[in-house]
Amino acid sequence: MIGLALRPAVTAEYEAVVYDLDGTLARLVVDWGQVRDDVASKLRAREVAVAEMDLWELFEHAHGGPLQRTVEDAIQEHEREGARRSERLALADELPLDVPVGVCSLNCEAACRIALEMHGLDSHVQAIVGRDTIDSYKPNPEPLLHTIELLDGSPTSTLFIGDSETDEIAADRAGVDFQYVSDRL
Repeated sequence: MIGLALRPAVTAEYEAVVYDLDGTLARLVVDWGQVRDDVASKLRAREVAVAEMDLWELFEHAHGGPLQRTVEDAIQEHEREGARRSERLALADELPLDVPVGVCSLNCEAACRIALEMHGLDSHVQAIVGRDTIDSYKPNPEPLLHTIELLDGSPTSTLFIGDSETDEIAADRAGVDFQYVSDRL
């Protein structure tokens, strides 16, 4: 397979590049409906009314409270398994770069590490920040800023590449240039 060439201006213009993971470098094989059902079941077992909440609403409901670990553990189990079965995406062929590279993801850090290792990308990534690495998660800018800090970079000299509006919002809030995966291919 012929690798993609990173646009020359990127490494000349930016001192670091941060990627989202799922949908950007790899696609985790996760049945999110099943994850939602598993999380809802665990919450119902603790007499929490889950009504028609989707997975994100269940996560938000538990975040910061006594059931956060229960919900997080259930989600992480699915994410780790999904990372083991993940598909490498075309943008992964950009790596390695001649600037520091990070990953900032809404997936748990362990799943990020597993997927990167599965696809031979782990040696090309110097910093990994998942949903559980620090106390906040995208679209809050803190995870992205933390990733950049781990790379010894600065927001104004870093490019964030992702596949979702959440990624774009996080970049905007962090003062970081953003590019959609679809614009890279």
